[in-house]
Amino acid sequence: MRVAITTLGCKVNQFESASFKSSFEEAGCTLVPFSSEADIYIINTCAVTAKAGQQSRQLIRRAMQNNPNARVLVTGCYVQVDPAKIIDILGSPACLVGNDYKHLLVDTALQQDAPDLVELMGKISWAKQICDLPVKNFAGRTRSYLRIQDGCDNFCSYCIVPYTRGPSRSLPLEKILNQTDIFYEQGYKEMVITGINVGKYGLDLQEGETIYTLLQRLCDTFPTLRIRLSSIEPTEVNDMLLELVCRYDNFMPHLHIPLQSGDDTVLERMNRRYTTAFFRKVIEKVHDALPHAAIGCDILGGFPGETDEQAENTYQLIADLPISYLHVFPYSMRRGTLAAALPGHIAGPVKSARVNRLRQLDTQLRSAFYNRLLGSHCNVLVERRNKKSGLLQGFSENYIPLQFAGPTNLIHSIVPVHFNAIEKSEPMGSLLHDMLEEKR
Repeated sequence: MRVAITTLGCKVNQFESASFKSSFEEAGCTLVPFSSEADIYIINTCAVTAKAGQQSRQLIRRAMQNNPNARVLVTGCYVQVDPAKIIDILGSPACLVGNDYKHLLVDTALQQDAPDLVELMGKISWAKQICDLPVKNFAGRTRSYLRIQDGCDNFCSYCIVPYTRGPSRSLPLEKILNQTDIFYEQGYKEMVITGINVGKYGLDLQEGETIYTLLQRLCDTFPTLRIRLSSIEPTEVNDMLLELVCRYDNFMPHLHIPLQSGDDTVLERMNRRYTTAFFRKVIEKVHDALPHAAIGCDILGGFPGETDEQAENTYQLIADLPISYLHVFPYSMRRGTLAAALPGHIAGPVKSARVNRLRQLDTQLRSAFYNRLLGSHCNVLVERRNKKSGLLQGFSENYIPLQFAGPTNLIHSIVPVHFNAIEKSEPMGSLLHDMLEEKR
């Protein structure tokens, strides 16, 4: 059987798709590109924005065009949001797999005589345990992802995720250690800890573990494996976390801390549980403890009712803090969320102007961060050759995307690099001579 899998959205989805790939390969199937003809198509969808939903629908139609006789299975967050729309697109037969039934996806796909309509859904809000999806290998990736947690209890007013992923649920410690050991034995040099709200890890279990004890355990147990945290809420950045990053060389000095808005009134209407003064103290504390660390932030532009003054407050707060980069998103109305019913939705051109200004600020922040670290030494996990420059490319501990000359056999290795130039906004480096000679 030829199987094609495509994935939209977050690192959690990417981890889950890696599990599908592993299981299909174990069953003797052949994985093929999504653009080619396959017997089975898997679309792991996203619903965090209206655009993601549109892309999900487009991919379903593309699979049907690639092979009208193929079995098409649709899973992920868009399935939770609008299953009826997916059935309309697919017609008959149709197979929908909800987020809490992803562990059944491969067996369902390989059934000999499947009924015309398969809906493995249920109420995600009733979910009690995390869906167990072991991964045998992370094909095509230099770093692995490990999903330790799923779901969210925060219910930020703009966010559909609590409705598509259910309540916060954690993976038991034994399974985390077993999965990490698999990645380590396969030679992965870095593992990204991911989830929907990783800071809540362990609170639903009876194991006594928290995100902080788990990170310490992983750093101790796998001292040569680089550990990177995907994202953590401002209220979960504390002295314990910073002490761990300072203590362990294999805990990467890179924290992604969502802000969403730099105005207190907007934060309150977003149902974010902190103030701008609190956020400022968090960022300053991180920078004081880890002056070379990368600090990333998520920003949502054009939230309903946001005034010009409030948008300016966001811009000025970010510009005044030692933030390394931004991920900027325009607000996207999601039916069923509290924000969808708020008055004062921002016109498209105004929203776009605010988002574009923030993205220009992102460029300035990255440039300032790179210039501050210019001339430093770092250890780079080499991922690939850059198609345009032909140079090796990879990320430093503090998430600087460095390019440098070197032999192909360095790919998948961690090598010492001198960060010596910035060319057209691209960080450039050179291999330290001793390492190059050793590899030769």
